Amino acid sequence: MTWDEGAPTLGNLYSQKLIDLLGPPRRPRTEITGQHQNVAASLQAMLEEAEFNLVHMLQRETGQTALCMAGGVALNSCFNGKLLPETDFQDVYIHPAAGDAGTALGAAFYIYHQLLGHPRTFEMNQAYTGPEFGNGNIAETLGRYDLAYTELDDERLVEQAAQIVAGGDVLGWFQGRLEWGPRALGNRSIIADPRREDMKDILNARIKHREPFRPFAPSILYEATGDYFDQTYPDPFMIKVYNVLPEKRAEIPAVTHVDGTGRLQTVHRETNPLYWRLIKEFEGLTGVPVVLNTSFNENEPIVCTPAEAIDCFLRTKMDALAIGNYLVQK
Repeated sequence: MTWDEGAPTLGNLYSQKLIDLLGPPRRPRTEITGQHQNVAASLQAMLEEAEFNLVHMLQRETGQTALCMAGGVALNSCFNGKLLPETDFQDVYIHPAAGDAGTALGAAFYIYHQLLGHPRTFEMNQAYTGPEFGNGNIAETLGRYDLAYTELDDERLVEQAAQIVAGGDVLGWFQGRLEWGPRALGNRSIIADPRREDMKDILNARIKHREPFRPFAPSILYEATGDYFDQTYPDPFMIKVYNVLPEKRAEIPAVTHVDGTGRLQTVHRETNPLYWRLIKEFEGLTGVPVVLNTSFNENEPIVCTPAEAIDCFLRTKMDALAIGNYLVQK
């Protein structure tokens, strides 16, 4: 990796043998051909075959019914969603930052429990461990940008936010502590209406500028999961892909992938009460307990501070920003 131009440039991570086997590499921002699609699908199929061999062997040799996975490959949500239906495991835990960051936590807990013998007292069932900013800090930042805003209590905030989303506008949602890991889980999120078939194109044109094949994710009330998906096992970290029920796919097209699946986040009232209330309010307006959730950023890391959120809001075509107990609308 070099930083000559102020941004990282990666050298080749493969040899000539891979080029001889699969053809020349695709250059960034060039056409994605059928060959590229076939290579990607084949790599995923071979990855799943290798992983299933490992987890089946692990289950046979140990007889355990609970599986914990870590490492970057553990973020492969397509495979993760097949674990419970296609193995004998009954519980699956994958850390929200399953790569190097989460592995560090695992090493610390291994020492604490296995080597030092301390009892287990902690369960990480939510990922909201990052920085948090109070209303005073947020109001001061809004003042520096000379933005007009409305101050609302929690009840009025979720009411107006849900109305904005149900009306087809795009909402920046900045609340509480930053999520740990690569997924926005309702504290640094961009929220939109999943019922609009054109919403993916709207978000890409106005904010995200992502490849058209990449889907956006559904956040669903935990208690409604079985009404829309073929599995009900909770997934608060947006780390598994489930099948959307055939009769529901036309209802939430913006978060249903081309193969009829969705990489869902189940939202629990106990772990994120404000986000849960927003989705519940949206359900009251639309009858749908699901919102489209994508990370609050534009070709950059997920925003962390109020200033980063406001910068992103102002330079994109987001319609409104709910930041702490303040609502800003363009």
